[in-house]
Amino acid sequence: MIDFHTHILPNIDDGARNIEETLYLIQEAQKVGFEAIIATSHYMEGYYETDVSGREIWINAIYQKLKKENFDIKLYLGNEIYLSDNIISLLEEGQASTINDTSYVLFEMPLNIEPLNLYNVVYEMIQSKLVPILAHPERYTFVQQDPELIYDLIQKGVLMQSNYASILGYYGLKAQIIVKKLLENNMVHFLGSDVHRPNTIYPRIPQILEKLRQIVGKEKLEELTTTNPKLVLKNKRIDFEEPNKIELTLKEKIMMKWKKK
Repeated sequence: MIDFHTHILPNIDDGARNIEETLYLIQEAQKVGFEAIIATSHYMEGYYETDVSGREIWINAIYQKLKKENFDIKLYLGNEIYLSDNIISLLEEGQASTINDTSYVLFEMPLNIEPLNLYNVVYEMIQSKLVPILAHPERYTFVQQDPELIYDLIQKGVLMQSNYASILGYYGLKAQIIVKKLLENNMVHFLGSDVHRPNTIYPRIPQILEKLRQIVGKEKLEELTTTNPKLVLKNKRIDFEEPNKIELTLKEKIMMKWKKK
């Protein structure tokens, strides 16, 4: 398995706070079956602005540590870029980075407000021969209110990365309901831990995998956890099934309407 979304680099964002936490997280990941990790530190203008060269220094330093401690796991560089009109220039200038220097770009949106420039930025990325990947669509409140937005974005060329722990309700009941619907309707293309701290997500991975297997089956789970991430790292095209529009049951609609989380 390849962890597609993590915050393991130390002192870069709100993730790992030191090299000790980084190494502990890597150990946790390896223990539950990850063979590679993509380090997708936040890039947010005015807040988290460690450039590519700064993050490469950390990756190289961590690799040296891993060699000394006999860890056999691969690390790749990426970013989780906060949606911005400047995404293209940030990439071109070496501030933010694509996934492993490929055409694939992981981006995030504000959690509670649909950005007015969303479609413009998506269009610009696609016109620049980039493949946008939206991080954790199930967590956005405006997606929870109108999940058809995700169907529309996929039709326009955006791929989706959901968080492993969403299926356990880690981010609330609404995110749990939506991620299940996304999985059932071919609207998830990658899975990532979005891990920030030790003893949080990775110890739950075996339980999560079993639950996901029940929803999408063994073959599809392999695709989301391993096959598709490998294609991204090699900058290869991903072929995916046509998504279906989400239809909530009456019970789900009631739960989505009245539950605060």
